[in-house]
Amino acid sequence: MVAKQNNLKDTKSKLHPRNKHRHRYDFAQLIATCPALKPFVAPNKYGNESIDFFDPAAVKMLNKALLQQHYEIGYWDIPENYLCPPIPGRADYIHHIADLLGSENGGVIPTGKEIGCIDIGVGANCVYPIIGHKEYGWSFRGTDIDRKALQAANRIIENNPPLNEVVKFKFQTNPTDIFYNILDKKEKFDLAICNPPFHASAEEAKAATLRKLKNLKGKKVTEATSNFGGQPKELWCEGGEKQFIKDMIRESKRFAPNCLWFSTLVAKEVTLKSLYRSLKRAVAVEVKTIEMGQGNKTSRILAWTFLSQKRRDQWIAKRWK
Repeated sequence: MVAKQNNLKDTKSKLHPRNKHRHRYDFAQLIATCPALKPFVAPNKYGNESIDFFDPAAVKMLNKALLQQHYEIGYWDIPENYLCPPIPGRADYIHHIADLLGSENGGVIPTGKEIGCIDIGVGANCVYPIIGHKEYGWSFRGTDIDRKALQAANRIIENNPPLNEVVKFKFQTNPTDIFYNILDKKEKFDLAICNPPFHASAEEAKAATLRKLKNLKGKKVTEATSNFGGQPKELWCEGGEKQFIKDMIRESKRFAPNCLWFSTLVAKEVTLKSLYRSLKRAVAVEVKTIEMGQGNKTSRILAWTFLSQKRRDQWIAKRWK
C-alpha cells in the first residue's frame, strides 16, 4: 500500500518546478477553501482521498477549489458542457513560457501588467489569464469565436476585482481567422499563447474521449461523455491541430513586428515535422520546442519569433526595463 501511495505522489513529478500542483491534491485544504467540493471526495482504490475523474461535475468542482486555493479566485463558473481544463497542465504552459521570456532577459522573468499576452481561444474557463496574472502579474487579451464562452469568461473577470483591469476580451468575428480582427498593426504584445482544437473531426474527438475514459475506468466505455467537457469548436476543427497551427503560423507572419514570441500547445508529436516546415517557409528567425509532461501524458509548446536578436534586445530595453 505504501509503495502505491508513493507512486501516486510521483505521478506529477514531471511538472514544472514552480508549478503549485506537483504533489497529490490536499483535499482537506481544498474542502476547507471550497466546502462544495466535499460531497465529491471519497477514498479511491489506494485508500487516498480523491474524486471520480469520470464525473464532469466533480472535475469542475475540483477546478473551482484549486482556483480558489492557489489563485485567489472567489468566483469561477462555466456553462454546462464547456471545456473544463486540468489546472496543472495549464499552469505548466504558463511557467514554461515564462521561462522562455526570461531567457531573453538574462534569466529574469519579466513581471507586471506591462507584459501583454494574447490568449487565442481563451474559452469560458479563462484559466490561462487567471494563472498568468496571479503568477507573474501579466495582462491578457482573450479571444474566442464563441460569444457565450466570452460572456462566461467576462463574468469570471467581473467577479474577481484584481483581474478587472488586466484581462480584456475580443470576439473573433471570422472563425477562420486567428490574428486578423484581433491585433491592430500598432499594438505590441510580448507573447501569444494558444490551446488549439486537437482533432480533425467530431468522430476523431469522440474516439479520443472513449480512449481516455477507458483508461480512467480500466474497462471499455461506449458513451463518450467527456469528464473535461468541451464544445465542438473547442475540440475539433477542419484539419485538426496541424491545420490550425499552420494557419496560425501563416497569419503570425503578417503580424511579425507586433509580438515578441508566438506559441501554441502541440498535442501530437507527429504534427511537429510539418509545422517546422511551415515555420521555415515563413522564415521564422528562431523556433523552440518545449517538452511538458504530466503523469504518462506528454505534450509540448511550439514557440517562434520573427525578430532578430538585435530587435528582441531593443524590444526588451523599451518595454521591460
